[in-house]
Amino acid sequence: MNVLILGGNSDIGFAIAREFAKSYNAEIQLASRNLEQLEKKAGDLRVLFNVDVSIYPFDVLDKESHKGFFDNLKAKPDVVVATFGVLGEQLEAQLDPQKAAEILGSNYIGAVSILEIVAADFEQRGKGAIIAVSSVAGDRGRASNYIYGSAKAGFTAYISGLRNRLFSKGVRVITILPGFVSSKMTAHLDLNPALTATPEEVAREAEKAFRKKKDVIYVKPIWKWIMMAIKLQPEAIFKRLKL
Repeated sequence: MNVLILGGNSDIGFAIAREFAKSYNAEIQLASRNLEQLEKKAGDLRVLFNVDVSIYPFDVLDKESHKGFFDNLKAKPDVVVATFGVLGEQLEAQLDPQKAAEILGSNYIGAVSILEIVAADFEQRGKGAIIAVSSVAGDRGRASNYIYGSAKAGFTAYISGLRNRLFSKGVRVITILPGFVSSKMTAHLDLNPALTATPEEVAREAEKAFRKKKDVIYVKPIWKWIMMAIKLQPEAIFKRLKL
């Protein structure tokens, strides 16, 4: 098995790489912007699991580079994991269109660009799996993070449509909804431990979803019910809540 991790420097991406190397002795291809960090992670994987690991520069915002990046991989992957993204700051994004564009580009526009290339390859080959890490923030727009949330809402809808398109072609598409995750991206936030997963938990649940052929999973099941309660609120009430 060959696994391509898009966002290999992210805590979740590297945890998933470790999980697939451990569980399947998979060859790993790590892709991200910082090659120096990637090489350190690649070295860890080689030592710990004795697997072949390759690294590649990848920028989700540079859409023009995506086809060349995918065409020049050492091997065509059997599994592609999308874990890139930018949380950003809501207030900054409200005031600075460039900040908003970075959030939208990283979490949705660039994601669609690279995954359409992956999807076309998998469809032509009649096999493959895409594991896409989205967010419960996309389940309903909230004042505290609606720019990030809207990007993730679009990404979740896109992944759902991609799953529908590729199902008959023998290609699996899995949506992972982690909720809060203790990671570099959320280090500045005060998170409720009961609602917060570790990157390793996300990785284990992603591998389980892959193995058990699931379509959509909430890493911590409580988030499914929290977001259902939020979605069921009438707009007249919801707009008065400070969420």
